[in-house]
Amino acid sequence: MVERAGLENRNTRKRIVGSNPTLSANEIDGHTAVFLFLLALFLGPAEAAAPAQRPLSPENEVFIGEMVQKHQFDEHALRKLFSQVRTLPSIVRAISAPATARPWHEFRARNVDPARISGGVAFWREHAALLAKARQHYGVPEEIIVATIGIETLYGRNTGSFRVMEALATLAFNYPPRAELFRSELEAYLLMVRESGLDPMKMRGSYAGAMGIPQFLPSSFRRYAVDFDADGRRDLMTVADAIGSVANYYREFGWQTGGTVLVPVSVSGDTEGLLKAGIKPHLKVAELKRLGVSPTTPVDEDAEAALFTAEAESGPRYWLGLNNFYVITRYNRSVNYALAVYELARELRMLVRLEG
Repeated sequence: MVERAGLENRNTRKRIVGSNPTLSANEIDGHTAVFLFLLALFLGPAEAAAPAQRPLSPENEVFIGEMVQKHQFDEHALRKLFSQVRTLPSIVRAISAPATARPWHEFRARNVDPARISGGVAFWREHAALLAKARQHYGVPEEIIVATIGIETLYGRNTGSFRVMEALATLAFNYPPRAELFRSELEAYLLMVRESGLDPMKMRGSYAGAMGIPQFLPSSFRRYAVDFDADGRRDLMTVADAIGSVANYYREFGWQTGGTVLVPVSVSGDTEGLLKAGIKPHLKVAELKRLGVSPTTPVDEDAEAALFTAEAESGPRYWLGLNNFYVITRYNRSVNYALAVYELARELRMLVRLEG
């Protein structure tokens, strides 16, 4: 997406509406206060001194300076915005103990469950035409799209209740292990709301700042969200745009149409080195066989794969993850997450086929 500073729009409301991909003229007329706030915040220098505001952290001050220098945001307006933002300890607690860190068998029980299976079949039936269109256009099968949305938000039922601005700011300035990532996402978020004409304090999402039915972070929205229903805006709270955006995301990360996702294997000998090599495919299946990895279902020996493990109730299980498994982990880096998407997708495909 081409970044626009917005200075060309400061003179007339008509030009702002005409250049805005997500807001109609009627919506602008119905939200005059938001419109004026955005003008002050994003489209030009402040004309008067800001009222007294609480002190900001040194990290926040540096961030404001960078946004002014890099993207021509108004400094006084940003200070006013950040003075409204709360630091939420509950967000730091949540990200410090993610659900994906549970043992695989516990995570599976919570995510490949009857509600997601029955809900996924119903979602597929209801939106079959959109899902087929996405498969034809992006090459990603329906079951992978549906399963991803099911794991993320239970088909749009749980899209998050945190203010995205507060979630991202809390993590950007109060969570050192991933502060760099969330400062980048906060930057992307402020650019996103400026480009879309949205109130930065009104967007809601997860504790990590992910938004909409598919739970895109702001940088992912700007890069991969699509207007799949061709209504002139990208809106991840609509099913059509959510479906198209998930499929586009996977395609952009290299989804191979018809490619194998994973195969179960048995192992012999020392596998520590193979497991430490990570989940990005790096060895051909034939070479992995020579190293003591034995696929239990047929797989192309020339395909590249990576060995990974997860904790079942009976002990560790092993799989080879191929390209498409690695692509799913680009949506969420957790092996548990990618396994859940795969297994839920398999359940959904089987049931939809059985029901005809």
